[in-house]
Amino acid sequence: MEAKGLFNVARKEFVDHITSKKFILILALFLIVSAIAMQQGIGDYNNRLESYKEQISQIEEEEGSHTMPRKPSILFIFQRMSYLMAILGAILAIAMGFDLITREKERGSLKSLLSHPVYRDEIINGKAVGGILALLFAVGISFIILFAMLLLFSIVPSMDEFWRIVLFWTVTVLCLLSYFSIALMSSTVSKDSGRALMYAFIIVLALSFAMPMLGGMVVKGVVGDPPERPEIQSRIEINEYGEFVGHIEPMNKEEEEEWERYSEELKVYSEKKWAIQDAFEIFSPDTNYMAVSISLTNPYLKVVHGGSWSSSYTPGKTTSIQESLEKVWKSILALIILPVVFFAIAYIKFMRMDIR
Repeated sequence: MEAKGLFNVARKEFVDHITSKKFILILALFLIVSAIAMQQGIGDYNNRLESYKEQISQIEEEEGSHTMPRKPSILFIFQRMSYLMAILGAILAIAMGFDLITREKERGSLKSLLSHPVYRDEIINGKAVGGILALLFAVGISFIILFAMLLLFSIVPSMDEFWRIVLFWTVTVLCLLSYFSIALMSSTVSKDSGRALMYAFIIVLALSFAMPMLGGMVVKGVVGDPPERPEIQSRIEINEYGEFVGHIEPMNKEEEEEWERYSEELKVYSEKKWAIQDAFEIFSPDTNYMAVSISLTNPYLKVVHGGSWSSSYTPGKTTSIQESLEKVWKSILALIILPVVFFAIAYIKFMRMDIR
């Protein structure tokens, strides 16, 4: 493989992508819907901020001890947008990759392309690089426009929030690369574009929906139902890990022993449940993306699991960016490995393809 050949193929693919009507149409839809969601998120953020200011004013006027409310963060806006990015981003990435190879087959241009002084690996690598650059272009435009909207509404993120937003978009790119590599692989193994598109959607549906559902069924069969919560007259609020949340009224000694036993059983159950569920959801690009994006956009989270999360936090105490990433390191690793695996399959298949 020579760098010149790779560069020429990548440049051609990149130009073809950003000038195609399909890419422009989907990108325009992606930007419009994202901008609308961003505007709605900014409106919700401003409402929360006003409510926060009113609570602070009431606390200052009243005497006695009060629990300080949590100041809203602009990261809430991006947390809401993560759902949208996972759906529209998948459509954009699949639309870009499902016909990269089949289009050449259908036109009969693949054979003539190989007659030029260019190697097979330069073609497949160049097409992949061109598609990746186009995805970076699309996400980059989205980031610039949506960040400009924040400044337009006089919302300036702190340094910690800024880097969390940058990492959020970085993880978004990784998620789109997973979908793009699935589409590229489907295009390589298929005879025509119609089958490639169908295969790509089947794989995505299998990874994003079938695998998590299968994990839930296995959890039900292996772990069973959660332990039954004891009937205690005291007002108690807990999360699924058996941790106390909110106001707790005094319990007598018998109730305390019963509750401690239940908490320990629930903790063991939850650990087994999430160990199995996470093992299945680790194959899902959107589930991994949601886990990482939620961890980044909600620094108060204590525990994060696949597509679900526990909002157990200490008011006023946040986690650092490093701590947020450490909670979801498996999901980050999966978002890196999945595109590599699917591209490797596409690469091997293309290199062994009989082009006559």
